[in-house]
Amino acid sequence: MAERVQQIVIIRHGETAWSKTGQHTGRTDLELLDEGRTAAVVLAERLRGHPFTAVWSSPLRRAWDTCELAGLGASAVADPDLEEWHYGAYEGLRTSEIQVERPGWSIWDDGVPDGETIEDVAGRARRVLQRVRSVDGDVALVAHGHLLRILASCWLGADPRFGRQLALGPASISVLSTDHEAPAILHWNG
Repeated sequence: MAERVQQIVIIRHGETAWSKTGQHTGRTDLELLDEGRTAAVVLAERLRGHPFTAVWSSPLRRAWDTCELAGLGASAVADPDLEEWHYGAYEGLRTSEIQVERPGWSIWDDGVPDGETIEDVAGRARRVLQRVRSVDGDVALVAHGHLLRILASCWLGADPRFGRQLALGPASISVLSTDHEAPAILHWNG
């Protein structure tokens, strides 16, 4: 009988006012919209019965509330390394607004003033993955779009900028694991 391989189930928080409008939401501690709360409750059905050894969530309200509504709150531990990218001066702005002053700007290539670099975020993601690897069993991570896209890139051993290719919707579930001992994405953005 084949040995069961660890799964890392990554869950993006439900929709907020700013995720709905495309505003960069890093450390601003927004609440979920009603539809975000409803979608998080639906996650509970999808996750029911999954035997998680560990559950870690960003301490920011939108992620923590998603974690609780998804039925994972009782065993969850807040992990500041799972907080979203600190967008600095671009917090609350849409990409189109930033591009008025910086044509062609991309967070993936150009970064943000007075915030974190992509390597800073990747460093936090790698610390989380190092802790995940020390767990004997499946781990659920509840966090934010950019952070989780970078985390998945790091899991694959890719440049953190590969995350630009990994679209991730609100209240989505993705699964990282291995395939023939190589890091793999088993399911994405479902």
